Amino acid sequence: MPLVVQFTGPREVGVADEPSSPLGAGQVRIATWYSGISAGTELTAYRGSNPYLNKTWDAAARLFTEGAPAFSYPVSGWGYQEVGQVTEVAPDVTSPRVGDVVYGIWGHRAETVVPAAIAARRLLPAGVDPVHGVFARVGAIALNAVLAADVHLGEHVAIFGQGVIGLLATRLAGLNGASVTAVDGLADRVALASRFGAVQAVPADVAGGAAVAVRTVTGGAGADTAIELSGSYRALHEAIRSVRPGGRVVAAGFYQGDGAGLRLGEEFHHNRVEIVASQISGTPRALGDRWNHDRLLSVVMSLVASGAVDVAPLVSHVMPVTEVAGAFELLDRRPAEALQVVLRFPGAP
Repeated sequence: MPLVVQFTGPREVGVADEPSSPLGAGQVRIATWYSGISAGTELTAYRGSNPYLNKTWDAAARLFTEGAPAFSYPVSGWGYQEVGQVTEVAPDVTSPRVGDVVYGIWGHRAETVVPAAIAARRLLPAGVDPVHGVFARVGAIALNAVLAADVHLGEHVAIFGQGVIGLLATRLAGLNGASVTAVDGLADRVALASRFGAVQAVPADVAGGAAVAVRTVTGGAGADTAIELSGSYRALHEAIRSVRPGGRVVAAGFYQGDGAGLRLGEEFHHNRVEIVASQISGTPRALGDRWNHDRLLSVVMSLVASGAVDVAPLVSHVMPVTEVAGAFELLDRRPAEALQVVLRFPGAP
């Protein structure tokens, strides 16, 4: 039977067998080639801190409440950065065709069955390395945050967190005309930020705090906008400190637990800072119906295909799916050694 990645408890992950799904009308079967691990959302599942594992999510009320967790161990197939090849199509399907390579979201599993209409919208552009298809979703998250920041030509943007999504946001904000100051706690990521277009890159632990460094770069004025992508409450606080009075902070990280280090009675209150949440389930309201999830994905992949966004430097490891336990341990215990870790499934080129 096909393999699927399964969390069996906090910091316990491996592979299990999963029965193949039947192919229905209007569907296609995809054999997974590569699947990227998210060092944010998925690590919360690995560590057991994800709220879905500890609280009830009331989808109708849009509230987390105390009670039976929305998910419980074992949890199979978590993941959202997949690329694979169409191996079978239903008789009524004309697109995609067998042999087409598609990207999408179906979790860390060796095969999946999806609606043909969705797969047809997510054909891997010609000439793109299949491994690079795993960046569609994380690129969309970065683009969504940049759209939420409402960046204008000539403005200064501070981007906190230079992991995969932060580096992509740095590049996208630069393409949008911003002057970017990048902030991260890992020296190698601070150095890499300049390759992705940061005009300045500063360590998170700089004397006085990163906000002071951002304000120095901007001649004391502060950034017009800050985007926080690390998921650290302390970083969110520094992002708030870094912007001008009336500036905007886009909170796009996945924050866990209580907000230690976030002091809203200080700069947030006195500088009248606007905080906007960015989450991939929706696009900024001000953009109306002009932007949606499909458009985010297609724009990111067109930028990758054109070479405007080079994702090759982000791939630090490509590992067999059977080594998934080591992959998660690497991201969890030694983050300075890894950026995008990609799982390779049997049959991948």
